[in-house]
Amino acid sequence: MAKKVKAKREQVQKKAKAGKGNAAKQTKTAKKPGKGAKMVAEILSSQVVYTGPLFRVLHDKIIEPDGRRNEREVIRHNGSVVILAIDNSRGRKNPWIVIERQYRHAANQYLWELPAGKIEPGEDPLAGAQRELTEETGYSAKKWKPLVEYYASPGFLGESMQVFVAEGLQAGEAHPEEDEKIEIRLVKLSDVLKMIEKGAILDGKTLTSVLLYARRKGV
Repeated sequence: MAKKVKAKREQVQKKAKAGKGNAAKQTKTAKKPGKGAKMVAEILSSQVVYTGPLFRVLHDKIIEPDGRRNEREVIRHNGSVVILAIDNSRGRKNPWIVIERQYRHAANQYLWELPAGKIEPGEDPLAGAQRELTEETGYSAKKWKPLVEYYASPGFLGESMQVFVAEGLQAGEAHPEEDEKIEIRLVKLSDVLKMIEKGAILDGKTLTSVLLYARRKGV
């Protein structure tokens, strides 16, 4: 009887190992699309259900790259720019950062944020960043470089956020839009990081940009 039980156990173990091997092969195959596989969805129909000054809302019927049929509501937006404006004049190890405080109705509260704004149709992102920094804060910058581009909420929002680092700041007069009431401050990087740790900064673009910048500086 003991021999039969042992033989049965070995048989079960062999099947389990074979199953794991097949699963691993299937997983490995799934990660590698076949030659000519589609990497974007095929749009069967697209209906605009709302159009506003900032974005459009679409109801799309699609075939996803893996062949599944689906329906999605998507907010289409021209994209935005974010500006991490750095003042190195009082020290490069712990530079000062331009941050804003303004009321955000969607969040139902005042938020601390980096300067940012939408890209106008056909506008170069860098030109848009330079325009937004001057309009919102009055500052201009001598040196510009890209930091990162990301999607804030890709489940339904097609807006990409392009972040630029602006250095060599020169103060000027701000010209915010009529519906913008913005408080501007220069805050040390170390203090902005403390604000983040305490939960005083909740804005996603600011969290993403400042934390990535600090990591690259080795702070």
